[in-house]
Amino acid sequence: MYIPVVKEVLPFFFGSLVVFGLLGLICRRFQWKRTAWVFFLLGVIAACYMLYFFRDPQRTPPSDPAVIVAGADGVVMSIKEIREDVYLKTDAVRVSIFLSLFDVHVNRAPVAGKIAFLGYFPGKRYFTFQEKSSEFNQHNSILIEGPQTRCLVNQIVGPVARRVVYWLKLNQMVQKGDRIGMMKFGSRLDMVFPKADVNVVVKPGDRVQAGLTVVATMKQKL
Repeated sequence: MYIPVVKEVLPFFFGSLVVFGLLGLICRRFQWKRTAWVFFLLGVIAACYMLYFFRDPQRTPPSDPAVIVAGADGVVMSIKEIREDVYLKTDAVRVSIFLSLFDVHVNRAPVAGKIAFLGYFPGKRYFTFQEKSSEFNQHNSILIEGPQTRCLVNQIVGPVARRVVYWLKLNQMVQKGDRIGMMKFGSRLDMVFPKADVNVVVKPGDRVQAGLTVVATMKQKL
């Protein structure tokens, strides 16, 4: 079965082949034939892993407009009520997802709406399972304003991650489940919603898939 990959794989795929290939050729130059074959094999393994890591499977989000989907594959680390005074300016609930090196790392829009803010913020590189990483780590912020609620997505860099990227423009319209960016080599994704708007239906330890798993539902407005 064919699974597409994102174009960002190219420098990593060819880089793996080139680096290990050169190391293998150097070893052959010095007649270290067994070591050379080890490097050649490692090059193939590394290149295959890059194809696996940068995979981008097709997904169809649930059509119900009252549900909110996960923005990333991974495990729900925490669900916390916070005060968000920068973008949402209200009491909020934050759902944090931790991505391992074996998860799909393409991120998707939890809700449909307009991209109201895009920003990059330099910072620390604490381990992303630490609570303080949400506040202090290097990250991208994406604010989506939908017809029923707003969603702040933070793509957070960890000590292993090379970087996080978004594939969006300001004022662009996105549909629920649309691809919005990628986190390279581990990290954490936080989704923040106004507390008054949503009921979170996942719990810490749950495994979720971007664009598929329902993480919250809209509250009935009186």
